[in-house]
Amino acid sequence: MANVTEYIDVDVPIRTAYNQWTQFESFPNFMGGVDSITQTDDRHTHWKTSIGGVEREFDAEITEQHPDERVAWKSTDGTTHAGVVTFHRLDDAKTRVTVQIDWKPEGLLETVGSVVGVDDHQVKADLKRFKEFIESRGGETGQWRGDVPRPS
Repeated sequence: MANVTEYIDVDVPIRTAYNQWTQFESFPNFMGGVDSITQTDDRHTHWKTSIGGVEREFDAEITEQHPDERVAWKSTDGTTHAGVVTFHRLDDAKTRVTVQIDWKPEGLLETVGSVVGVDDHQVKADLKRFKEFIESRGGETGQWRGDVPRPS
């Protein structure tokens, strides 16, 4: 299993950063290789990706979500991955966004890419684009403030 942990500080209040992250269908605006995400209900998304010439489709489930704190997910089919993004208030107008992803590389290309840090670079670049996206807008594109309790 490969693991990536990256963070970035964004110059927006925690509520703004969190609200934008709940807008999964906006991810293609700042995530490289993500072609589309369709949110099918409050807890489920369908992803289409194209990374390194490999196209994939998979479903993911939100396993835990708490406003202004965290969003956790896991894949339910296709590629094997899980992750969590957490939001940390640095001050009234600055938030640290931390992403941790655990995933299973498939095939030689992904395995080698993981070993040499391509996945770390991708997440870091995605977070930089998230920062540019949210700061340039000055506000979120939408929000979902519901709570998804951690499974027992």
